[in-house]
Amino acid sequence: MPIRSRLTLFNALAIGVILLVLGVALFFFVREALLSRVEDTVSSRALAAAETVNSGETLDQNEMERLSLDGVFVILRDRDGMVPTQTIGLPTSVEDLDTLWNQALQSGQSQGGTIEIAEDTPAYLYAVPVEPMDGSARVVEAGQSYEGVHRTLETFGTVLVFVILGALLLSVIGAYLLARTALSPVGAVAGSARKITESDLSERLPVANPKDEIGSLAATINGLLARLEEAFARREEALARQEEALSRQRRFVADASHELRTPITTIEGYAEMLEEWALHDQETAQKSVSRIREESKRVREMVEGLLALARGDEGAPLKLESQDLSAVAAEVVRTARAVAASKLTIEYSSPAHEIIATFDRTRIRQAISILLDNAIKYTPAGGEVKVEVRESDGWAEVAVSDTGVGISEDQLPQIFERFYRVDEARTRGGAGLGLAIARQIIEAHGGSIEVQSKLNKGSTFILQISQPPQRSSVL
Repeated sequence: MPIRSRLTLFNALAIGVILLVLGVALFFFVREALLSRVEDTVSSRALAAAETVNSGETLDQNEMERLSLDGVFVILRDRDGMVPTQTIGLPTSVEDLDTLWNQALQSGQSQGGTIEIAEDTPAYLYAVPVEPMDGSARVVEAGQSYEGVHRTLETFGTVLVFVILGALLLSVIGAYLLARTALSPVGAVAGSARKITESDLSERLPVANPKDEIGSLAATINGLLARLEEAFARREEALARQEEALSRQRRFVADASHELRTPITTIEGYAEMLEEWALHDQETAQKSVSRIREESKRVREMVEGLLALARGDEGAPLKLESQDLSAVAAEVVRTARAVAASKLTIEYSSPAHEIIATFDRTRIRQAISILLDNAIKYTPAGGEVKVEVRESDGWAEVAVSDTGVGISEDQLPQIFERFYRVDEARTRGGAGLGLAIARQIIEAHGGSIEVQSKLNKGSTFILQISQPPQRSSVL
C-alpha cells in the first residue's frame, strides 16, 4: 500500500475514533441532561404540591393545571393509597404499578424512581409525604413520562450519527489532500531521480524546503550525487588519460618500429652487398662501411632518445639545485660553436647578472642542446643563430632563435610529438625525438616551451623555468 494511502487511512481511523468517542460522550451527556431535567421538573412540582397541601390549602383546578404542565401528572393519596377526586391527568395504569407512595409514607422521606405507565413507556415518579391540618391526603406524587426524552434522544442520535459520518468523510478527504500535499515533494524528487543516469549526473533533486525532512533528504542525496559526479568525472578523466597513454604507446611503438626499420634495413642491405661482392671493390667497400657507421650512429641516437623518453615517462628523479642558468647556456653555446663555427654564426647575449633558477643541470643542458642543435641543423650555411638568457615575471628564460627554414603555422602544435617531422626539409638526420625530449624535461621542472615561427624566415624557441621567490632584505 502506498505511503499516501497508509497516511490517509491512519489519519481517517484516528479521527474516526476521536469522533466516535466524542459522539458517544456527547450523546450520554445530553441523555443525562434530559433525564435530569425531567427528574428536576417532577421533584419541583411534587414539592410545590406538597407545600400547598401542608399549608392547609386545597389544590384547586387552576393550581392542578399549572402543576400538570409539560406532561406532568400529580397524584394525591390517602393513608390507604386511595386516590381522591382532586387528582387530574392520572394515567390509569399508575395505580397498580405505583409503590413509591407506600415507601414514602412508611419512611417519612421523599422517594423517587421509575415506573412503567404504559407498555415500553417508562416515567419518573416522585413521592412526598405530607401532614395537612385537615383532609385525608398523606402522600403527594408527581410524575412525567420519559417518552419525550426518548424521542429527543432518537432524533439527536440520528443527527449525531450523520454528523460523525460527514465529519469522518471530510477528515478522509482532508487527510488525503494533506498527505498528497506533504508527499508532493517526494513525487518531484522521484521524477527528477528517474532522469539521473550514469551518463548525466548533473541533474539535481528539487529542494522545496531544506528545513524539513524531505528537503534534508533531497539535499543529502544532492550532495551524494555531486560526489558521485566528481568521482565519475575523475574516472572518465583517468580513463581518457589511460586511453591517451595507450594510444601514445601504440603510436610510439609503431613509430619506433618504423624509424628503426629504415636504418636496420639500410645496414642489412650494405652488409649483404659487402658479403656478396663489394669487398673486392675498395671504393664501394669504403662507402658501404661509412653508411653502416652512419646508420648505426643514427640507431644508437634513436635508442638513447627512446630511453630518455622512457625514463621521463617513469618520472625519473631530478637532481635539483639552485644555480645560474646563464652559465649552462654559455657552456652549450661554446660547444656548439666548436662544431658549427665554419657553417654559421652563433651569437650569445650574456645577461648583466646571474639568472638563478632551481633545476637539474644535466637535464636542462640536454634540453638547451636539443634546441640549439635543431637551430643549427635547419639553418642554411651563412645563417645566424642567437641564444639569449633573461628574466620575465618570475621566470628564467632561454630563447634560441634562428634564420632557418621555419615552420608553417598549422604544423606548430604537432612539432613536440614523438617522431613528428614537419617536412622533407627538416628530416635531415635525427628521428624526431629531440623536441619531445626537450618538452618532457622542461615540463618535469614545472616549466614550458613556446615556439614562434614563420616559414622561410626562421623560428624562436623559448624555454621557461620558474625562479625561486626573491628574499627581501630589511635595512
